[in-house]
Amino acid sequence: MGRHSALFSSPDARSPLPIFVKIAALIDAPCHPFASIALTGPKPVGGIAHGYRTLGAIVVAGIALATLPWFRLPLFYESFLYLVLHWIVLATSWNILSGYSGYFSFGHGAFFGAGMYTTAVLASRFATPFLWTLPAAALVAATLGLALGAVVFRVRRLRGELFALVTLAVTFVVGTIVLNTSIDGGPGVYLSAVAVPTIGPSAASSFYLLALTIAVVTLLIARWIYAAKLGTGLFAIRDDEDAAEVMGVPTFRCKMIALGLSCALAGIAGGVHGLFVSYVTAGETFSIVVPLTVVLMSVLGGTRHWAGPAVGGAIITTLLYAFTAGDHPVLGKAVFGAMLIVVILFLPDGVLGRLVTRRRRRPPSETTVAVPKAMMAGSAHAPTDAALSLLIVRDVRKAFVGVQALSGVSLQIRQGEILALLGPNGSGKSTLINVISGHYRQDAGTIVFEGRDLRDFSPHRIMHAGIARTYQVPRPFGHLSVLENVALPIMFGAAALHRDAAEREAARWLEFTGLSTKADLLPDALNLHQRKFLELARALASRPRLVLLDEVLSGLTPGEIHEAVKLIHSIRDAGTTILFVEHVMRAVMALADRVIVLDHGVVIAEGKPTEVMEQAHVVTAFLGAKHA
Repeated sequence: MGRHSALFSSPDARSPLPIFVKIAALIDAPCHPFASIALTGPKPVGGIAHGYRTLGAIVVAGIALATLPWFRLPLFYESFLYLVLHWIVLATSWNILSGYSGYFSFGHGAFFGAGMYTTAVLASRFATPFLWTLPAAALVAATLGLALGAVVFRVRRLRGELFALVTLAVTFVVGTIVLNTSIDGGPGVYLSAVAVPTIGPSAASSFYLLALTIAVVTLLIARWIYAAKLGTGLFAIRDDEDAAEVMGVPTFRCKMIALGLSCALAGIAGGVHGLFVSYVTAGETFSIVVPLTVVLMSVLGGTRHWAGPAVGGAIITTLLYAFTAGDHPVLGKAVFGAMLIVVILFLPDGVLGRLVTRRRRRPPSETTVAVPKAMMAGSAHAPTDAALSLLIVRDVRKAFVGVQALSGVSLQIRQGEILALLGPNGSGKSTLINVISGHYRQDAGTIVFEGRDLRDFSPHRIMHAGIARTYQVPRPFGHLSVLENVALPIMFGAAALHRDAAEREAARWLEFTGLSTKADLLPDALNLHQRKFLELARALASRPRLVLLDEVLSGLTPGEIHEAVKLIHSIRDAGTTILFVEHVMRAVMALADRVIVLDHGVVIAEGKPTEVMEQAHVVTAFLGAKHA
């Protein structure tokens, strides 16, 4: 039997619920850290000052809870609170990757188990002091996770349920390796002879204090990521990873950082828990129980909130004890499964999601209205020699499963001009935009921007180089506010401004596009016209030298089109070069300096708008031979 295996077996044990009421009041008392945090995005209300207050509240609560062992708590409470904190660490560490980025992992048991076995082997077989084994446990777990991420994060298809299945398979593979090697060998690893570090008045209190320390550190890390630039990038990845990459977010790097931290924290939790149970077996360690439990805890509390997994962990651990310590352990498992179903169906945003999403962020404290040229200053070179080619496309080809979308397209975009890319549906216009922006990689040909070949550039590097784009169908980040949508490319662009400065800059772009009154709203609250202008504001926010507009006028009313045309003219007048795809011909005539016409992936005409649109083969491409 393990060191603490009998602690929860007695039906006479006192209920943990009263102490949880006291602890909840204690945590909430310092400055109400949950009271004013919105879930429209990772930024808390009140900016940096509120962020420091929240971090301070976590530390103060941790210090207060650390005094409990000296109030002569019963052994049961100390051990029970250890388990609560243990699950809070596991659930919160899981949420750092899976909750924030949307990459739901069922492999947390593998990283937890890697840490547990690292500590077990080092402490029992090599007599390594227990506390020294914890950094090793974190390192082994993080290395395992990063090795996995280096492979799966480079395969675009491995998202969603495929990622979940791959990580679940990793858990079973690691468990099988451990079981069939000298790491375990079959009988398991005993740690009953390993000394428990004395950091409290008793062994149980030492485990409690150790778990409390790790939990506080884990919550601080989760809160920091939530409010930091990294958190914004992870939330954008969760909403639309491809769009996030195009908007400047280095998605691979963000996911690897989150995965490394998540696995390291899980490894430390595993190391501590190995000594707590004093007997480690592969069958129990690498089971499906750990990943399913942390998923339920995080989903119940709210995966989009840094404190959600902690709330869910406390609730689930208490409920599991209420059943398993009584006479109905089987019923407890049934309730566990039923809770998962109910949470998914009726609380998709979790407990904190329901409580906090009703609140709305206050508008930015500083909103500056600037004229277009002042706003564009530094974002683009003023129009100079029109003969200078900003972008050169040479013989670019792109095929999809045998369908040749682009068949040797060549064109040049001159600095300071507005170039219209025309053609019937299916002619390759949007494909060319996607290739230039890095959304697709060309099969052949070269794309040169300001003298640099973009072939090996990832989409976020292309954005940093000075190319921004909009989407034909608006693709805002649905769980970030309108203001945060526009601030994101400022934070991750070449300027790399910190959050507060980025949001002040974003507020000016919203003023420029007429969306300043919508800053606090989620994109779903906008109509099509406003969503199109949100796309435009987001593209301009990175201060590009070339902006690619993909049917930004489609679906708008004549009045809205007139407004958009004036806006696009002001963008060009400030020095930004524009390539736009459009089917609204009167807008093309009003905007374009030149037009290029594509048909079946081939350039068939180029020149002044009025001249090109009168050519017979262009009319044939659009309307058919009988209208030529």
